Amino acid sequence: MKKITILALHLGYGGIEKCITSLANALIDDFQIEIVSTYKLYDDIPFKLNENIKIKYLIQDLKPNKKEFLLCLKKIQIINAIKEGINAIKILHLKKKLMIDYIKNCNSDIIISTRDIHNKWLGQYGKSEAVKIGWEHNHHNYNQKYIKKIINSVQNLDYFVLVSKSLKEYYEKIVKPVCIYIPNSLDEYPLQCSKLTEKNIISVGRLSKEKGFLDLIDVFKIVNDIYPDWCLNIIGDGSEKEKIENKIKENFLQDNIKLHGFQNKEYINKMYEKSSIYVMSSYSESFGIVLLEAFSYGIPAIAFDSAIGATEIISNNWDGYLINNRDKQKMAKKIIELITSPNRRIIMGNNASKKAYEYNIVKTKEEWLKILNKNY
Repeated sequence: MKKITILALHLGYGGIEKCITSLANALIDDFQIEIVSTYKLYDDIPFKLNENIKIKYLIQDLKPNKKEFLLCLKKIQIINAIKEGINAIKILHLKKKLMIDYIKNCNSDIIISTRDIHNKWLGQYGKSEAVKIGWEHNHHNYNQKYIKKIINSVQNLDYFVLVSKSLKEYYEKIVKPVCIYIPNSLDEYPLQCSKLTEKNIISVGRLSKEKGFLDLIDVFKIVNDIYPDWCLNIIGDGSEKEKIENKIKENFLQDNIKLHGFQNKEYINKMYEKSSIYVMSSYSESFGIVLLEAFSYGIPAIAFDSAIGATEIISNNWDGYLINNRDKQKMAKKIIELITSPNRRIIMGNNASKKAYEYNIVKTKEEWLKILNKNY
């Protein structure tokens, strides 16, 4: 049986990590699977993983400390900042050295990289007989610096897997490896959809700038002024949490916007069951697995079309709405349309549920097997 190694930065909460565990679970019956993670952030992996999948952590007792370093600088704690800076240098050194050492000695038949820096090291140090695959989950959003970094990172790989059609069409013209479009997928579906009767709006994602949650608060403020009995539930955590909390307070929305923090899959699923509208405020998305999760519960979705990945999932006016030019007033208007029309919610939700079944793990596995068995 052939062996596959998947290189990961960590196995914590995140879209990439969810995709890694999902793919590993799908392939375990056909291959030996090993996941090599730079950091061990948690004792327990947030996502279900088959017990036959091996996990190797390169760094067990150290974690990225950027947040701690910046906090020391903010509080002008010079000595602590120096200590955190020294730790950061040590961690970065180990991050590079240990992963390169692992790649040099890896005897797996197939190695899949999930980060651009791992792509580069895999191409430089991976054994020639191994099939080397880069797996890109981020949309470049036409950032030329990022695009150049990706191009340089994949030049010595055999395949480059993209999770959106637009990314595949973009990169296949400018990189050496064979570019293949394989969308992300759902590996399970709920037994019943949301009834779409609860006055809850939901959004799931990392609380970082690119997710646009500060804009979402502006949008919801417009909605709340007209329909104060509706609530917005935001699930996730991240660097912008304090800014988001402050903006909620500034707009006196503490009773209507709830920040749930990081939550496990079971918790999120229960929230989907109690939600009637999904809203994505991201500036950029390569795919948007959370949209499919919401669709699987029969929840219509609204997103800004700046999130290119959302435009490949949402069919405008069919299972949701796509909003041009990050127009907050228009997004609020579409939310209000769904609030005032339960029948429209139901029709769009039914369409969304059907769409979700098009993205199942069986189809995704078939596409991956074509690469892994060298049928491309």
